[in-house]
Amino acid sequence: MPIQMPNKNPKKQTNWSRISKNVSFWVFVILVPVAIIQFSGKGSDVAPEISYTEYTGQLLRDNVDKVTIQGGQSLTGDFKQKVAVKGGRLVQKFKVLLPMENSSDDLKQLVAHGVQIQAEVPRASMMSLLIGLFPYLLIFGIWFFLFRSMQAGGAKAFSFGKSKAKLLTGDTPKVTFDDVAGADEAKVELQEIIEFLKDPQKFTKLGGRLPKGALLVGPPGTGKTLLARAVAGEAARPFFSMSGSDFVEMFVGVGASRVRDLFEQGKAHAPCIIFIDEIDAVGRHRGAGLGGGHDEREQTLNQLLVEMDGFESNEGVILIAATNRPDVLDPALMRPGRFDRQIVVDLPDLRGREGILRVHIRNKPMAEDVDVTTLARGTPGMAGADLANLVNEGALLAARRNHDKVYMADLEDAKDKVMMGAERKSMVMKDEERKLTAYHEGGHAICAVKVKGNDPLHKVTIVPRGRTLGVAWTLPEDDRVSVTREQLEANLVKAYGGRVAEELVFGRDRVTTGAASDIQQATGLARRYVSQWGLSDEIGPILVGDNEQELFLGREIQTRREVSERTAQLVDSEVTRVIKEAYARATVVLQENMELLHMVAAALLDRETLTGDDVAALSRGEKLPPRPVSPPTTAPALATPVMHPKPSKPPLFGGPEVAPA
Repeated sequence: MPIQMPNKNPKKQTNWSRISKNVSFWVFVILVPVAIIQFSGKGSDVAPEISYTEYTGQLLRDNVDKVTIQGGQSLTGDFKQKVAVKGGRLVQKFKVLLPMENSSDDLKQLVAHGVQIQAEVPRASMMSLLIGLFPYLLIFGIWFFLFRSMQAGGAKAFSFGKSKAKLLTGDTPKVTFDDVAGADEAKVELQEIIEFLKDPQKFTKLGGRLPKGALLVGPPGTGKTLLARAVAGEAARPFFSMSGSDFVEMFVGVGASRVRDLFEQGKAHAPCIIFIDEIDAVGRHRGAGLGGGHDEREQTLNQLLVEMDGFESNEGVILIAATNRPDVLDPALMRPGRFDRQIVVDLPDLRGREGILRVHIRNKPMAEDVDVTTLARGTPGMAGADLANLVNEGALLAARRNHDKVYMADLEDAKDKVMMGAERKSMVMKDEERKLTAYHEGGHAICAVKVKGNDPLHKVTIVPRGRTLGVAWTLPEDDRVSVTREQLEANLVKAYGGRVAEELVFGRDRVTTGAASDIQQATGLARRYVSQWGLSDEIGPILVGDNEQELFLGREIQTRREVSERTAQLVDSEVTRVIKEAYARATVVLQENMELLHMVAAALLDRETLTGDDVAALSRGEKLPPRPVSPPTTAPALATPVMHPKPSKPPLFGGPEVAPA
């Protein structure tokens, strides 16, 4: 018994059905008049056509009773007595086509034989009738098309001020809360709104009211739009989706008209949810001197304020909006009664990043060695979009390597690519530069291992990526809300480990510019150590700000000075002291572990990448285990890439990322 496959594209079938109905209608409109004209000929189709010779013979026998002449050449008539035609059928009526137009002699001959003569105007042919009716049919068709289009809401010329909101229906692919991770608090807030729509009596019986709106606030890539799509998938109510830029037009009043139409559609489908993405495009501060002052935008915002909480209530219409710039929104838009809830969708923590990674890898073939927890620990500060990109890059890298699964090595390389850039295989380094890079990164690694307060060392590598020639990674065991003084000072020592290693091994005259990034990050960390966090014994726990520029949107731009010249000098001297102490401490650590530094640098030159366990084994005096076998492939490895000359301007040496507290 054959299995009937389900229809995978009902929308396509619906469109084809609609086209078939339209085609059938027009065929009916055209063929019915043609059929009427074709079969309205006074029964002329009953009279058989005879030859002119037979007609002449019957006329000479006085067997023609009467004739009707049409156009002088077509003649129909009746016989006095029935005549047998082809096929042996006896007929009374006949039709004949004269070889030439009827002349006066022919008329005299008919009169002489006593035939009754009648003349008619010739009927128009089918083609001439169609040509005459074509303009009327064309006008009727255009009118009918416009009428149908306006009924369906598809006439663009008549929908200039209409809302561009998209209504998500049941056949739209659904995203549910199971597809969202790392935003548990936001999911709880939005889940409550969905429950309110499904069972409002549960909340109203205690005096609660339906919230007017919820504003999703957070950095780019944290999943605000994804949360809105999940709300659409979870709610069993109509969901209208629109972007803030869809309201903005060059003509004044169009945006306000679209806002009115949007809420009219919402009230017609109430209770429902309206989602406006990037609402800062239309909800900017009114009267702002910077980036604002636009009549069309202000009228649109005024209409939005009125529709959300004005004289007429919009009961049952919940507005959900998303923005990553809440500081530029108008205060009237942010007040309770319009946006009753501001839901913060922040960067995910360690558990959130682990959940996001599990969501993105669940439909991909993963190897047994994939450790999601370790991967999540190595991605602090990454948003959900960054993690999705990491998993996708890992899958693409595994495919390029002809792996049958995605291995942990693929995901690690993808993480390095996303955070630092692609591996620069075409770059040729001299042995001396490669050796200097190994000692630089080895200095970072040893300071990370030997100084108490640093995070555990994850790996150290001298593989060039992006603008860096190497990096030493440390992974926090868990996300931290605050950082201790010990951890900050250990971080500073680790930052200067690379520069100190260069100086101790190669001499002061051969120190390179490779530590520029390390110095920049360490200086910023030391300045915050002194001026913001109050960790300097000389200055004390006082917030000391340098010359700062503060931007007040809609009011003024001003520069204010918070400290005196003497305090500023004191801050600079304390920053210098903290940096020099960290530099001196790094020097002591590396001098005490010089043999370990040579061992780590030699291993890096041999293997290019060492794990934290490898460095720990070297510090214990153990030999490194054999190199790990690369994941299996299903095809031969790719050929060695062609090496190109070294670029004229070498990139800076990359040290560890000094994460701000």
